[in-house]
Order: sequence, then C-alpha cells, then structure tokens
Amino acid sequence: MTTVYYAAIIERDDEGFGVFFPDLPGCTSAGHSMQEAALGAEEALNGHLAVMAEHGDPIPDPRPIDAIERDSDVNEVARILVRGERPGRAVRVQVTIDEGLLARIDRVASNRSRFLADAARAALG
Repeated sequence: MTTVYYAAIIERDDEGFGVFFPDLPGCTSAGHSMQEAALGAEEALNGHLAVMAEHGDPIPDPRPIDAIERDSDVNEVARILVRGERPGRAVRVQVTIDEGLLARIDRVASNRSRFLADAARAALG
C-alpha cells in the first residue's frame, strides 16, 4: 500500500457538515460538527479506495489542494488533506501456518488470502 493525500472540501449544510473529495466522486463523510465530519473522512476515503481497487476501477492520482477549483454552489468552510492508503498490486507469498488453524480459516473464509490480508489490516490498525 502507498500512502496518498487527497484534497477534501468541508461544507456546511442544514444538518451539520459534509466532506467530499473532488477527485473521487461519491466519496463522502458527514457529521454534526466540522471535526466529526473531518474525522470520518479518512475512513470514508480508505473504504472508497479499497472498493475501487476490488472492482478494478482506476484510482485517480490526487490533485494538489490548490488546484481544486472553487464552486460557488458549495458552502465551503474548509479544505483539508486526508490520508489514505492506495492498495498496491497483489504479491504472491508463501507462509507456514499450523494445519489446525488453516482448517479453522477454511471453515469460515471463502478466500484464504483475503481472510489473512483482512486480519493483518485489522491487527495493524
């Protein structure tokens, strides 16, 4: 995975604050406060990037925050950079694992590699 920073725009609306990413249409976060919306933006970004990679969609490079045009229809209150992890290409590895543990994994997972990768992500935070 590669760390990337995408520009996000925080806007105010009638119910609080929303965050959207001009480079990633459909990737949004919201909250009652600006801080709540901004804190949710990283989770939204990483989920969006993961789904794009899973579906084989091309992931655009982030533009510099100063290159994002202002939209007069948006009640913009702030611009922030949000850290995301761009999924890399899959690499085949060989691991040694206890056969009983492997059998337990196989009982609950349809895909060993995905299960192990998801477990590693969860353990690494």
